[in-house]
Amino acid sequence: MPGTPLRPFTSSPFRKTLAFIGAAAAVPLILSGCTDNGKTSSVSQDGPIQVSSTASECKVSAATAPSGNLTFQVKNDGNEVTEFYLLAEDGLRIVGEVENIGPGISRNLVVAAPAGKYTTACKPGMQGDGIRASFEVKESGSKPSADAGFQKLLDTGTQQYAAYVKDQTEQLVSGTKAFADAYAAGDAAKARELYAATRMHWERIEPVAESFGDLDPKLDAREADLEPGQAWTGWHRAEKDLFPPAGYTAMTDAERSAIAKQLVADTEDLSQRTRSVQLTADRLGNGAKELLDEVATGKVTGEEEIWSHTDLWDFQANVDGARIAFESLKPALEQKDADLSKSLDAKFSALQAELKKHAKGDGFVYYNELSQEQVQQLAALVDALGEPLSKLTSAVVL
Repeated sequence: MPGTPLRPFTSSPFRKTLAFIGAAAAVPLILSGCTDNGKTSSVSQDGPIQVSSTASECKVSAATAPSGNLTFQVKNDGNEVTEFYLLAEDGLRIVGEVENIGPGISRNLVVAAPAGKYTTACKPGMQGDGIRASFEVKESGSKPSADAGFQKLLDTGTQQYAAYVKDQTEQLVSGTKAFADAYAAGDAAKARELYAATRMHWERIEPVAESFGDLDPKLDAREADLEPGQAWTGWHRAEKDLFPPAGYTAMTDAERSAIAKQLVADTEDLSQRTRSVQLTADRLGNGAKELLDEVATGKVTGEEEIWSHTDLWDFQANVDGARIAFESLKPALEQKDADLSKSLDAKFSALQAELKKHAKGDGFVYYNELSQEQVQQLAALVDALGEPLSKLTSAVVL
């Protein structure tokens, strides 16, 4: 049985792509006053790179920085929720992200960035492509130093998590094929039975899966996420057809077959791409926090599985992935900050215990069966876990 959390949610029509594949811990870097993204100022290793996000601007205090550990301190100076991305040069692959930054709030993005060209982006309202600018990381020649024994603990943890991702991806492929076969054949009962359990494999590795910006919308876009003219495919397209709302016009056999075929093809593409993913300790730490943020921002309101109401399966899977990432880094964390390790253990356990109260058979009760008080209790426990979990990356990397 799963074990998942919930957290307060800032509603967003925009589907988030997590920053797991590229996020990392950092040594603060600084610069003198905030300038527009496009300026060519550089940064020295004295403090965080300042970012100011408003409805019309994304001001970054430097356009270049030396390679190594970087910290972006993102302040929302606007009047709507925003998020900040560090993207690869192609503007698609996500290197790091902080999301759900409310007006007046500051959050840090910690990343380990090698030399190369990047793109920064603020997304006021958490919609669209964001306000973008070029950013360059120049070779510094310095390499982070770490005790050999401690580094071995980190390396072992990342290897263990990489094996976990591989296993979950393989199960996702096989489960998706079984689901697609049933769905295409018109066996709605079987497809509904497989829907939530199969999606758990996706949700457990969501930071990795969502790092591929072109695949995520194909596989996991909700109807509310769609841009004008965007074709709707993937899990949630099938979900609406399997758990139809009033007045819904069912898809034809040919349409179901096409959706099923595309779902399998995109999942196999995902499997191929994840084989080349290189995970590091900073990416595990940031990914754990982003998974918990995913629960808070995409599941607590019941908007993720709006027709099937299988949100608790997703909750559990996101928490599973976050917990496995934490436990992979735990031996190293215990050397650096034993109190933080104990706190995370306790808060993961408390959240899991509350979630298990809603277990039913091999799954959970439907989300719309929970009372408001039960949802609020789960949300409070997600909040309680989120604060210490946000310290994991810097604890093991800095």
